[in-house]
Amino acid sequence: MSSSIGVEPGSLYVVATPIGHLSDIGGRAADVLRGVDLVAAEDTRTTRVLLDHLGVHPQTMPAHRHNERAAAQRIVEALAAGRSVALVSDAGTPAVSDPGARIVDDVRAAGYRIVPVPGPSAPLALISASGLVEGPFHFEGFLPARERARDERLAELARMPHPFVLFEAPHRIAPTLAAIARLAGGGRRVAIGRELTKRFEEIHVCDVADARGWLDADENRLRGEYVLVVAAPSRTAGSGDAVASDVVEVDVHALLSELLAEMPLSRAVRLAGRVTALPRRKLYAMALAAARRVGAQGGEEEGEERTAGRRAGPAR
Repeated sequence: MSSSIGVEPGSLYVVATPIGHLSDIGGRAADVLRGVDLVAAEDTRTTRVLLDHLGVHPQTMPAHRHNERAAAQRIVEALAAGRSVALVSDAGTPAVSDPGARIVDDVRAAGYRIVPVPGPSAPLALISASGLVEGPFHFEGFLPARERARDERLAELARMPHPFVLFEAPHRIAPTLAAIARLAGGGRRVAIGRELTKRFEEIHVCDVADARGWLDADENRLRGEYVLVVAAPSRTAGSGDAVASDVVEVDVHALLSELLAEMPLSRAVRLAGRVTALPRRKLYAMALAAARRVGAQGGEEEGEERTAGRRAGPAR
């Protein structure tokens, strides 16, 4: 089959596949899948559905995150034998929050040609339909699974001056939306894309504070894969330094109150510092005041207050 137009022996084709709707397969991608000798797939059962749709039956092999090194070696051997290979993931582009980067690196190191075949992209699909991105954006992909690591990374992302894009699984979407609302601050907007290009596709744009309510309004929304676009922080045009400082102060009080309801004072101060870049001593004082107001002190927070009282001196 390697004699087909556009497919060369000894080449690895990195092929983007539909993210849902099978008709979104590109013409060139379809020709490559029709022409290659071997298809290396994240899940051969998922890829078989696409190949059946195209009416082709090339040899397939698994190439997922648990066998990338071994799969790369097998692909190199196939290329050395003069065969052509396509690398695909279950949906979208290989090596973009999916396996594939190690395979591509090993194949290139072995001296073989790498040919990208671009196509459908879930992040770009939602960006184009969100209205929230006009310039640069940051693609993050999946956040860490552990709550603490997730919150720390979200706090860093919230400080960026431009939008950021996330992938999320259905069993984590609710706590992730709650964490974004807590850490990104009021006034931020978010685009929520569920099951993009599929039968039950939904795209919803709202304030981050309202995102969890939208999710909870329909139990079916806890199904399917998610893409999120979190807008850049709002900027008050023409504001002077004093006015801007006042706005930040109000936001910090609200942020600390939310954090203290979920975690110990020391951790709340650390995360607030990542978001605001305010001095640690000032944040401690504000957090202690907020904790007194809401009666949230207890256990670790009380110990933190006693310790903070003994630390009178220069801020670190």
